[in-house]
Amino acid sequence: MTSAHQGLTGLLDTEAIRKDFPLLDRTVHDGKKIVYLDSAATSQKPRQVLDALNAYYERHNANVHRGVYTVAEEATALYEGARDKVAAFINAPSRNEVIFTKNASESLNLVANMLGWAEEPYRVDHETEIAITEMEHHSNIVPWQLLSQRTGAKLKWFGLTDDGRLDLSNIDEVITEKTKIVSFTLVSNLLGTQNPVETIVRRAQEVGALVCIDASQAAPHQVLDVQALQADFVAFTGHKMCAPTGIGVLWGRQELLEDLPPFLGGGEMIETVSMHSSTYAPAPHKFEAGTPPIAQAVGLGAAVDYLSAIGMENIARHEHAITEYAVRRLQEVPDLRIIGPTTAEDRGAAISFTLGDIHPHDVGQVLDEQGIAVRVGHHCARPVCLRYGIPATTRASFYLYSTPAEVDALVEGLEHVRNFFG
Repeated sequence: MTSAHQGLTGLLDTEAIRKDFPLLDRTVHDGKKIVYLDSAATSQKPRQVLDALNAYYERHNANVHRGVYTVAEEATALYEGARDKVAAFINAPSRNEVIFTKNASESLNLVANMLGWAEEPYRVDHETEIAITEMEHHSNIVPWQLLSQRTGAKLKWFGLTDDGRLDLSNIDEVITEKTKIVSFTLVSNLLGTQNPVETIVRRAQEVGALVCIDASQAAPHQVLDVQALQADFVAFTGHKMCAPTGIGVLWGRQELLEDLPPFLGGGEMIETVSMHSSTYAPAPHKFEAGTPPIAQAVGLGAAVDYLSAIGMENIARHEHAITEYAVRRLQEVPDLRIIGPTTAEDRGAAISFTLGDIHPHDVGQVLDEQGIAVRVGHHCARPVCLRYGIPATTRASFYLYSTPAEVDALVEGLEHVRNFFG
């Protein structure tokens, strides 16, 4: 650690951790060492996860739940073992509350469709309301828009303050006696804002509304305790937390999963089938039609093992230190405007910004030439860009393998961008 970084505390041993991630050894553009600052889009995968995937395909590849032969039973044990690991990771009261999906988007669509098809008291219809926020990822906007269009329910949302926080000044008007579901992100993927869960959940409970939390930007970075959140549903995705793509999670309260109808029909989710009618298996299998993402679930289980061994509290401390340093350094760059909170308090490790009148895509391309990988665009959160009057942003996001030196490389790279565009 250089003298410029001596004041940082809580950092992990990134030199050791980075050895677990093969891609971080890559060079691009004539030997430039890659500086990977796009973990909010997808994280890199450690060897332990890659090895688990290879071992599954090489030694245990079979369909689950159906075979009585050895390899099939091994595959089932690995798949269901991953469910046990996820349940412990999020402090779920029961393993049967953990549903595997292909990503958080599917998890959120699952909730929306269940409520659209449900009977009372859960049914969303033309007499009810849905509450979301203006900072949501499209995956937590579009499913509710579709549900509103199908059912006639009224869609309402919380706006944003100038500093990137939720404007809860009208909470009693947004969440009313007609509200059936309140769905919001725990941590914004664009703004980095960490939202006040207790305040929103308390109001939802006052009116008897269900609560769904998108934890995609929280599960990889901090302790995620679904019981402490007091939500009814929590969704997140594996590929942002060191697991493969193609695996997501929906946690739901047991009694709700028992009462709500399935979204997809097919094999595995049934109890009995005749040509006239069918009955369904208990949760979670009720919501996992067809051959599930078996290898991906095994990879997610390995990722949970990896993160748990390091400790989510330790990861959160490391990222807080990196984010605090990055916010400070970025504010030293002339003409740079952070979109969202400008302190490290109550924010995640994704920082979006604009750089004068240079288009973010140009910023990203010039940074890439220096080996620096950032995200550019509206990050599937276009309403946020509209709110702040910008076409797009550049986003740098950090994870357990990120270092202060990479923050320095970003700042130096941005100076190069400014010089390049005069």
